[in-house]
Amino acid sequence: MHRSKPLRAHRAPVLAALLIALLAAALLAWHIPASVPTFAQGGQPAGSETLFTAFREAWRLLHDNYVDPLDDSALVSGAIDSMARFAATPDVAISLHSPLDESAGEDAALAPLWDAWAAIHTANPLVDDEKLLDAALYGLMAAAGDAHTDYMDPETYARVSEGMSGEYEGIGATVRLSEEYGGLELVTIIPGSPAEAAGLRAGDVIVAVEGQDVTGLSQNEIISMVRGPAETLVRLGIRRPNVAEILTFDVMRQRISVPSVTSRVLEGEIGYIQLYGFEDDTASEMIEALQAMNADALRGLILDLRGNPGGYLTTSIQIASAYLEDGNILVERTPDRSTEYPRMGEVIAAHVPMVVLVDQGSASASELVAGALQDHHRATVVGMPTFGKGSVQRWYTLSNGGGIRVTVSRWYTPDGRSASDHGIQPDVVVAYEPDADGGDDDNQLAAAVAVLEGAYATAEKTLTRKQPESSTLGP
Repeated sequence: MHRSKPLRAHRAPVLAALLIALLAAALLAWHIPASVPTFAQGGQPAGSETLFTAFREAWRLLHDNYVDPLDDSALVSGAIDSMARFAATPDVAISLHSPLDESAGEDAALAPLWDAWAAIHTANPLVDDEKLLDAALYGLMAAAGDAHTDYMDPETYARVSEGMSGEYEGIGATVRLSEEYGGLELVTIIPGSPAEAAGLRAGDVIVAVEGQDVTGLSQNEIISMVRGPAETLVRLGIRRPNVAEILTFDVMRQRISVPSVTSRVLEGEIGYIQLYGFEDDTASEMIEALQAMNADALRGLILDLRGNPGGYLTTSIQIASAYLEDGNILVERTPDRSTEYPRMGEVIAAHVPMVVLVDQGSASASELVAGALQDHHRATVVGMPTFGKGSVQRWYTLSNGGGIRVTVSRWYTPDGRSASDHGIQPDVVVAYEPDADGGDDDNQLAAAVAVLEGAYATAEKTLTRKQPESSTLGP
């Protein structure tokens, strides 16, 4: 084995120079932020395979399931722009010199993303990687250009999933994005809810939460901020119609338990069914309610879908089928197929005169049911034009605990109408008019009764009014 010889005196200057160089290199390395990623083969930051698993999952699920063609350049740019905004690094911009070649594969398509990731870490070494990944996912999904295709971070996804169960902790209101102001418009207030106790009203718009302006945020982001543990306060900034200043309400969150179905028999032997959502058990609960009121012996039926934001596709088919003896409920279309869904299950009161009540808060599955019954001339639709959502989404859970919602198809009524164009147009248009005395009269429900009795034209100006009952999902 070769043995090293001792250093000779004349080598000392060389050794000193070497030590100085090593020290300089060490000092230089000390000034390089530790969080700046190194890159593995293919451009992805080394050691980031687990971190980026969720992004790759979302990328593939989007490409495998989204109903329309996708522009990979737009998707990557959307993810990069979103990361740069989150990290407060507006000067970071990775230009895509030419449209990405999808045939080149996933790694080639995502190469600009890794460049941007490195540039952002250089500009902002303290950036939170998990939050930065969330930002990339938000931007990726938003770049599809579809309001119903989006990403939810783990906290938001957990709260939205909780709301689908019929119980959640929040203020008790159904909401939609306000096109006029941004923020969340309260569509209906659940009776006995914290929102009602605090004095909030249908038509109010949440524009601030805990002093933060939320008018530029998504619906799910705002809902996540409004919801929270029971017995905690949330301060809301409210824009109220015909009130100049922004009002402030402190609302005590509670555990909200939302019924799926309520029913009663109105004067004149008219059955009244209100659906608050389209959950797993909604159809069976509705059938039970119809049987309990002996619906076949009634003089009329009112199905109230006002403020109902929708739910499961299968449930909506079951609901519409209950009132029809034959025929299709909807047609579902993707770029490569068209599927007709015929009625299914038990029929109840198939020949009892019927009205479906709808408003601007009736969306998705509510529109599907109203459109099917209208096309089959089974029911008269009364109220206001509906929300306008003629697409079907599928939810996917990602490995980071977040989730994505992807539009997988578009649905049409049996006659081929799309709700996305202008919503479902009522046969009898009746705008809701709050009782001037602050009571609970409901002019739309009274109009529905009058239509069933054949007296709407003459009774229109003398109808009693009652406040609409509430719907299911929201803060």
